[in-house]
Amino acid sequence: MEYLAPKKFAVPLNREKVARSWTQRGYSCDLFVDPPGREWNDFVHSTNELVTVVEGKLRMTIDGQEIIAEEGDEVFIPKGAQHSVKNIHHSTTRWLYGHD
Repeated sequence: MEYLAPKKFAVPLNREKVARSWTQRGYSCDLFVDPPGREWNDFVHSTNELVTVVEGKLRMTIDGQEIIAEEGDEVFIPKGAQHSVKNIHHSTTRWLYGHD
């Protein structure tokens, strides 16, 4: 399964444009701000999730498949998929996430 849509959104990323796109597709849109090295491990949701990096870089593992998400990329995480996220940027990473 393809989880990564590279450069889905133009950089610098406009949060309002992402929110409009996601709302039209039935998703919420919220912001996480993570310091370097922050990890979120082994999550499973009962809904689909979208992630887009505003600033920085994330390493994501979705059902055992590792991907690198950079600014403007969109990542799809299907419901029921075990996933982890780590900020691998040298600085703060800001990223949007939404659930359907």
